[in-house]
Amino acid sequence: MTGPGSEPTTDLMKSSGHASPTEEIPTDLTAHGPDTLAANPESLPRTPPDFPEQREPFTTRLVKRIRQSFRGYWTVRTRVLGAVLALSALGLIVAGTTAYALQRNDLNATMDNSLERSFGEFGTLLETGIDPQTREDFVLADQLVYLVMQRTLTAPNEGMMGVKDGEVVFVANSQVGVRLETDQELVDYASSQAASGEVFIRTVRTPITTYRALVVPVQLADDATSTQFVLAIDVEAERAQLDRTFATFAFISFGTLVFIGVVGWLLVGRLLMPIRLLTNTAQGINDSDLSQRIQVSGRDDLSDLTRTVNAMLERLEGSFTSQRQLLDDVGHELRTPITIVQGHLELQDSSDPHDVQAVRDVALDELDRMRLLVDDLVTLAGVARPDFVRLEPVNVGRLTDDVLDKARTLGNRRWTIDARAETMTRLDPRRVTQAWLQLTANAVKFSEEGSTVAVGSRRDADGIRLWIRDEGVGIAREDQTRIFDRFTRGVNGRRTEGSGLGLTIVSAIAAAHGGEVELMSAPDQGSTFTLVIPLSDGMGPHMDTAGGTT
Repeated sequence: MTGPGSEPTTDLMKSSGHASPTEEIPTDLTAHGPDTLAANPESLPRTPPDFPEQREPFTTRLVKRIRQSFRGYWTVRTRVLGAVLALSALGLIVAGTTAYALQRNDLNATMDNSLERSFGEFGTLLETGIDPQTREDFVLADQLVYLVMQRTLTAPNEGMMGVKDGEVVFVANSQVGVRLETDQELVDYASSQAASGEVFIRTVRTPITTYRALVVPVQLADDATSTQFVLAIDVEAERAQLDRTFATFAFISFGTLVFIGVVGWLLVGRLLMPIRLLTNTAQGINDSDLSQRIQVSGRDDLSDLTRTVNAMLERLEGSFTSQRQLLDDVGHELRTPITIVQGHLELQDSSDPHDVQAVRDVALDELDRMRLLVDDLVTLAGVARPDFVRLEPVNVGRLTDDVLDKARTLGNRRWTIDARAETMTRLDPRRVTQAWLQLTANAVKFSEEGSTVAVGSRRDADGIRLWIRDEGVGIAREDQTRIFDRFTRGVNGRRTEGSGLGLTIVSAIAAAHGGEVELMSAPDQGSTFTLVIPLSDGMGPHMDTAGGTT
C-alpha cells in the first residue's frame, strides 16, 4: 500500500480471470484512495476452486455390468427384482451425487463470502485512516494488520496470521483451531505475494491440507516493508463434515435397498405366483390328462392371463378329446365293413358272373354304409370348431313348417303340427333342421305306417322348444340315457340300419346352441324328443298357435 503524504492509501490489483497459486492472470485496477478499497468488497478477484472433478464413468460402468448380468438366464422374479433395485440404486446415486455436488458448490461460495466479509475490515479502517488506539494515522503496515486480526472473528475451520519478510509475525489466539503458522509452504506462498500488491482468493494445496486463502499485502507510504495478512479456511476440514453427512446418506440408502430387496422379493414372488402355478400345471399336463386348471384369484393382468390359459386348456382338452374319440370311432366302426368287403373279395369266384355280381352288391352296400358313417364322424369332429353353428335371426314358426314339409317324404305317416311358435330368435337353421330331421327319421323308423308323427314348437321360460312326437315302439327307461352315446342303440334299435351316431349328433347340435335334448318315452307308448334351445337376444314378440293335421 502506498500513498502520498501521511494519509494512507492502498493499491489493489484485481483479476477478472481464473488463476491458481502458480498461474495468475490479473487485471490491474489501481485504487487512488481508501474509498476505492472499501467501495465493493464483494468484487474481490477470485479463482475458481481447484477441486477434483466428479467421476461419472463409475455409474456408466455400473449400468453396463447390470445389463451384462441381465443377459444371463435368470428367473423372471430375479429379473424384476434386479430391475427394481437397479432403478432404485440409480435414483439414489443420481439424487445423492447431485445433492453432494450442489452442497459442495454452496460450501465453496460460503467460504469465499466469509473471506470477502473479513476483507471488508480493511476498508473500514482505511476509510478513516486513523488508528483507533492512538488516534493518529497508521504509520506501520504491521500495526494495521495487527488491528485487523484483533477485530476478525474466525470460523471453526478458519485461521489467520501476519507474515513479514518471510516470517510469521502475528498469529491467532490459542482458541483458533487452524494454525496457519505451522504450515511453512503456506507461509512461503503468502510471502511470495508481497511484491505483487494484488489481492486474490485462491485454493492453495500443501502437504498438510488444502486451503481457500485470502492474502492481503499491506504497505503504507511511510513503511517500506510489506506485511501480508493471511486468512485461510481449511477446505478438507469443511468438506469432512459434508462427507460425513453423505456417508450417512449412503449408509441409509444401502439399508433402504436391502429393505426394498427383501420386501420386493416377497412381493414379486406373490405377484408371480400365477406364473409358477401355470408352470406347475403345464408340467403336469400330458396327452392323457388335460383336465387340470389353474386357480384364478384377483382381477389383474396375471389373473387375465390365468383365465386365458384355462380357456386355452379347455379348448385343447376338447380338441384332443374329439380327436381321440374320432380315432376310436373310426377304428371301431370302419373295421367291420372293411373286413366284410375284403373277405368277400378274397372268396369270390372271378369266373362265376353271379358270384362277382353278388360280391359287387355287398361291396357297394358296405361302402355306402361307410360313406354315411364317415359323414356322421366328420359332423361330430366339427362340433368343437367355433364355426360349427352360425347364429342368425330365424322365424321359428316358418322353420317348423319347413321341417314338416321336408319330413313328409320320409314315410307314409299321419303328419301333424302340435303347435307353432310365432317368434324370432337366433339359431343356426341348417344345424337345427339337421337335428330335427334326424329325430323325424328315427320316429319313422320306429313307428308303423299310418301312425301319427307330430312336429311342434313353443316358446316358454326355458327357451325355444322344438319336438317330434311319434306313436312308435317307445324306449325302455334303462336305455333312455344310453342311446345318446356314440354307437349305442337301445333294445329296439338293434333291428334297424344306421351308424348309431344320429342321436349323438342331435345332442351335439343342441349343446352347441347351449341347450339340451329331453326325452319322454315308454315301451309301446311312443316317444317325444324335444330340443330345448335357450333364447338369444329376446327378439320380438311371440305367440304360440295350435297346429293341424296334414
